[in-house]
Amino acid sequence: MSRKMPDLLIEPVVRRALAEDLGRAGDVTAAACIPEGARMKAAFVARKPGVLAGIDAVRLAVLALDPKAHIDLRLDDGVVLAVVDADARAFLSAERTALNLVGRLSGVATLTRTYVQAVQGTDARIADTRKTTPGLRALEKHAVACGGGMNHRFGLDDAILIKDNHVAVCGGVAQAVRRARAFAPHLMKVEVEVDGLDQLDQVLALIDEGAAPDVVMLDNFSLADLRTAVARVAGRLVLEASGGVDLTTVRAIAETGVDVISVGALTHSAPVLDIGLDAL
Repeated sequence: MSRKMPDLLIEPVVRRALAEDLGRAGDVTAAACIPEGARMKAAFVARKPGVLAGIDAVRLAVLALDPKAHIDLRLDDGVVLAVVDADARAFLSAERTALNLVGRLSGVATLTRTYVQAVQGTDARIADTRKTTPGLRALEKHAVACGGGMNHRFGLDDAILIKDNHVAVCGGVAQAVRRARAFAPHLMKVEVEVDGLDQLDQVLALIDEGAAPDVVMLDNFSLADLRTAVARVAGRLVLEASGGVDLTTVRAIAETGVDVISVGALTHSAPVLDIGLDAL
């Protein structure tokens, strides 16, 4: 995925965040302390190494309050991320929204890169999940891509993912998959979660029927069972490992031969990258 997102997707998030911060009366501190018409020049600076994501949120936050601001994005610098020259009141009012978004998204990208590096040399790819911050999914999934990960489905409407509760209501794995296959348009993928090798065998039996899913999620499998699953599937279906994944386990999971490892922590537990604003 490109590191550039359309402004059209970012602007609503930025404007909602600014409106939340400005409240009913705007920035009363800036209005009280900063002379009208005063200018401010400052740099957004990375305090720690990381992977940059969300820098356009800085640009859009500042421009929303000062359309005439001059913003110099330093995408290749690594330390100074952007230099801004703007109306001081507007700049200070936009500062926290800009820092919150770029820090959050860069944190997601940085953690993703750490996972991707942990499985280098294997065939496994790191994927995100839908465990995202409400309202920030598109931006957080873009940050995962910036970190070298790949995106799982974006929502409930772009792929069929049959989980354990779907199976329980349908009366079994095979029945749920058959129903999904009959429903799915030709461009829609079908994935099913299995919680043991017995359920995996039921899925494999569907191959001869022409009703097998595209992807099987191996949920909380032991390493031994993951290796067994890879051997039984023998490349006929995409295998995704999920559950119990962290930086201490991801390498061993990748070495079992699975194709994809989905990691909820990429978005629900990523620490914010320390980025600050220094006046110039």
